[in-house]
Amino acid sequence: MRQTKYMMSGGLAFSEEKDMKKLHQLSLKGWHVNDFKFMGYTLEKGESSDYIYSIDYRLLGEEEEAEYFDFFTSSGWSHVASNADIHLFRADPGTKPIYSDSDTNAEKYKNTSDFMTKLTIPLVFITALVWIGAIMSSGVLQSILLVAAIIFSAIALPAFWTIAVTYSTKWKTEGKYRLANLAKMITPLLFFSTIILIMFIVGDAGFAIRLLAAMIIGGIALPAAIRGAMSLYYNK
Repeated sequence: MRQTKYMMSGGLAFSEEKDMKKLHQLSLKGWHVNDFKFMGYTLEKGESSDYIYSIDYRLLGEEEEAEYFDFFTSSGWSHVASNADIHLFRADPGTKPIYSDSDTNAEKYKNTSDFMTKLTIPLVFITALVWIGAIMSSGVLQSILLVAAIIFSAIALPAFWTIAVTYSTKWKTEGKYRLANLAKMITPLLFFSTIILIMFIVGDAGFAIRLLAAMIIGGIALPAAIRGAMSLYYNK
């Protein structure tokens, strides 16, 4: 009987290198990744093998796929799985890295940052409009818009954080350390600004602080619950 298990990702924007090291360690124990799954990977039990893993980000057209994967195969990297613009490869230890210098490494992160930016900017724009509506309205309408603004913010802020970390990594590989540090500071400032907005609209600092605590707890508890559920499902 085929055995499978689930491994949760730490978030490729935040812990790509850590994910790849963990997949390498699991391959030594006979667990080999075979596909992406929601917030992680599925692995199959097999013979112990020494595999190293690497990620590439590129949005491919149908006419580009064959040439793209042939290029990596000729370089010693076998394609494992793809999800949208994310492609996972594995190879034997000692194989030349997919990206071996700062210029090509920066290009890698440019591919993913461009894709994420196209998705996130509209979301951030809508969130800003809802906040403006909440500030300018009153009564029941304000309460509805405030709830909507908080929900949109809970989605938009992590998405924006992911982009900020990706750009920070890209600029760091290019030697632009001031821009990289600035990108890291933007998201905490946005969180702080959101709480100020809630305090300004509601007029209750305690409510704003409790809401922030709930968002932080939810951000920790939800991934943990998903990881537990996915692990139980694949173990079963």
